Amino acid sequence: MTASAADLPLGVTHDHFAVAARRIRDLLPLYRDVLGGTFYLGGDNPRVGYRAVQLEFLGGGKVELMEPLPGSTFLDSFFRSHPRGGVHHVTLTVPEDLEIVQVAAALERSGYRVHGLSTADPDWHEVFLHPRQAHGVLVQLARRRSSAYGRITDYTLDDVLAGSAPSCCGVPSP
Repeated sequence: MTASAADLPLGVTHDHFAVAARRIRDLLPLYRDVLGGTFYLGGDNPRVGYRAVQLEFLGGGKVELMEPLPGSTFLDSFFRSHPRGGVHHVTLTVPEDLEIVQVAAALERSGYRVHGLSTADPDWHEVFLHPRQAHGVLVQLARRRSSAYGRITDYTLDDVLAGSAPSCCGVPSP
């Protein structure tokens, strides 16, 4: 594949699935304590309105646990459909040599309507397929610069939940 055109199939790699709840702490007993996930990274996205932590599992799989930040409406419609929370999205990464704009164009040529195209972060470009387009699943397709992402070890899960990790807004999780 080249950076100028996206041929199908895209050759994606599974990155993670995300579970949203009103409190990340309610998800930890299962995903950390029972299933054995260990802290990988985490932080806040104040622009969108959520806090997330990723746990990794033996063999390399990851789950992202999400909760709304105080005053955020980002997850409101999700919670109307899923009052107790649940799987929010699945993230698949495309090869690094593909531009996400080309991925979006290839999807649209195949009859899929995409939304949320974002290239603002130079290390993480993304586009989404709405659940109506993907049999009930919000699919995030992302292109990341591999050199920009890796395990962050200078803060802990407790730091994220306390709101004191480097990318957090200072407000503790409920």
